[in-house]
Amino acid sequence: MATLSASYPTLFDVAKRMDPDGKAAQISETLSQDNEVLDDMPWYEGNLPTGHRVTVRTGLPVAAWRKLNQGVPRSKSTTAQIDESTAMLEAWSDVDKDLAELNGLESSFRMSEAKAFIESMNQKMASTLFYGNSVTEPESFLGLAPRFDDVPTTSGGAENKDNVIDAGGTGTDNTSIWLVGWGEQSIHGIYPKGSVAGLKHEDLGLDTVHDASGNPYRAYREHYQWKCGIAVKDWRYVVRIANIDVSDLAGTAASGAKIITQMTRALERIHSLNGVRPVFYMNRTIRSILRQQQVEAVKNATLTVEELYGKRVLMASEVPIRRTDALLNNEARVI
Repeated sequence: MATLSASYPTLFDVAKRMDPDGKAAQISETLSQDNEVLDDMPWYEGNLPTGHRVTVRTGLPVAAWRKLNQGVPRSKSTTAQIDESTAMLEAWSDVDKDLAELNGLESSFRMSEAKAFIESMNQKMASTLFYGNSVTEPESFLGLAPRFDDVPTTSGGAENKDNVIDAGGTGTDNTSIWLVGWGEQSIHGIYPKGSVAGLKHEDLGLDTVHDASGNPYRAYREHYQWKCGIAVKDWRYVVRIANIDVSDLAGTAASGAKIITQMTRALERIHSLNGVRPVFYMNRTIRSILRQQQVEAVKNATLTVEELYGKRVLMASEVPIRRTDALLNNEARVI
């Protein structure tokens, strides 16, 4: 019974979604998250059926001063190719026909389920964007954190460690702030060649499905699928402020000033703010520190509130600060 109630809606679920007058209740979406990063990502079709092949310049040709009657050595540039993979995020919803049509609530009941499925997939996508690891979970795609997981003081490691700023936190109660310069030649979302961008929802209508014992019954079936991934064409347009110790944040303007300092460093670390759409991402814990600083430290003009796309947005210099609940407060220290 536990398996059934966890996988399929039951009469108990229907009862919990009805008002005393027998009408569909307005559900308070207490499990929803604020992941504005999904609103910002530009999307481009990949050049591979399973992702996108990125060609990166790895070396410049050598130029030399020439004397009269003397030549200069021939040279050439060098390039490398990287395959960025996409993944398939999917979900199925089966609702027993007679259960869905109980009391004439078929449309409202299915609509409430669809809203929950879409929210769940958005949360999964936002989480994978930052923390996805295709090494430990091959069916997913590689997110940002596994790519930017070395600080500059680490010997060896990837070249992009220069864009990881160490905020000094220790232990496993850290979080990160990300500065991302979205653009076609920097970083963007990808979907497989020949497919469609975005979350695809198919209402398959009435279908014959089977219970755990293989017995058939009629049910309304819906399918959700999102073929997605990210392509980091130029790592210089991503900066991670890592090792922000959450427990050390006192919630005052004085302690919040350290965050502003790190964000200022990130603005100087990103390759350029031109030709891309730069955005800061942080969770509500860190953003609350900034909001408090805005009130208490009036002399600090770094933070402003401006109108952007018809909404009031907190800004650091000319870069908007967006809230992303997918960013955790229990990150291990990046070393």
